[in-house]
Amino acid sequence: MIPTPDRLLALVDRFAGREVLLLVDAVADRFVYGSPKRISREAPVLILRWERDLVAPGGGANSAANIRALGGVPLPVGCVGDDEAGDALVRSLGERDITTSGIVRRAAWTTPTKTRILAGFPTGIKQQIVRFDRETFAALGDGELAEIRRRIESFAGRAPVAVLSDYGYGSVPPALLPEVRGALAAPATVLVDSRFRLAEFRGADGATPNEEEAEALWGGALDAAPGIDSIGAELRDRLRASFLLVTRGSRGMALFTAAGAAHVPVHGTDQVADVTGAGDTVIGTLALALAAGATPLEAALLANYAGGLVVLKMGTATLDAEELRAAITSDPLPLERSRWVAF
Repeated sequence: MIPTPDRLLALVDRFAGREVLLLVDAVADRFVYGSPKRISREAPVLILRWERDLVAPGGGANSAANIRALGGVPLPVGCVGDDEAGDALVRSLGERDITTSGIVRRAAWTTPTKTRILAGFPTGIKQQIVRFDRETFAALGDGELAEIRRRIESFAGRAPVAVLSDYGYGSVPPALLPEVRGALAAPATVLVDSRFRLAEFRGADGATPNEEEAEALWGGALDAAPGIDSIGAELRDRLRASFLLVTRGSRGMALFTAAGAAHVPVHGTDQVADVTGAGDTVIGTLALALAAGATPLEAALLANYAGGLVVLKMGTATLDAEELRAAITSDPLPLERSRWVAF
């Protein structure tokens, strides 16, 4: 059941040019870098000397950035506000050679923005000292919903796989799942990552909750009785999904299909640098691998390698195909130690 490294490498070779449709809550991830200057005379506050800021695609837009970095062609549909953060996010997507024709501007709406302040000496690693979020949930109006439908339809017939990345900001209503599926080329596969309402996306082909989200859906710990394999199988049935991939942090991943469960140990070390956006990397890699012809298990193993790499980087990071190939070649342990449980 467990594929060989050569099989995974062959799938990575097929990433280039594969298209993936994404309906996303797009977030502007803003990073402000500075170096310590002194302690304020007025209050015990650290004063930083500004060095630079940058805006990276965050939320579902980060999944698109990861697909592009791996050689795929993301087709994102979503919303930004008619504001400075929206401008910066659209510009950041364009700089990565990602089409922005599916991005809708919402008037009088604030682009969800997560601002992280990082500090450290010029010769050292910057550490995040505080983060503040600017976010507003607002359901799509009738005109905005119609426009989103038009943008989805503009990509019809191109991609065999779609990602619905729902961060709770209003751009990914569950009611659009059938229309996203209808826009896909056969055989169509729809994946869902939803932070707060996974149960409302019943009927997707696959879902990628983290352990906390899966436990919220179950109503208890995954390791409690009757055991994670039975619980995972029950959750997959509840969602009416072909497979369920639960990311478990330092404990790797658990994949549940109709045939059984695969438990995949984490790639690399559990001493991570930054988990920002790791879930976006996982679903982006999973989707691209499925578009390249991978089985759910093969795609999950590739996503596991990708997730293990990206958490070693600071900020909202991506990885390229060469990094993924190097990880597969140098570390066969996730394949050798994966455990399959037949149902």
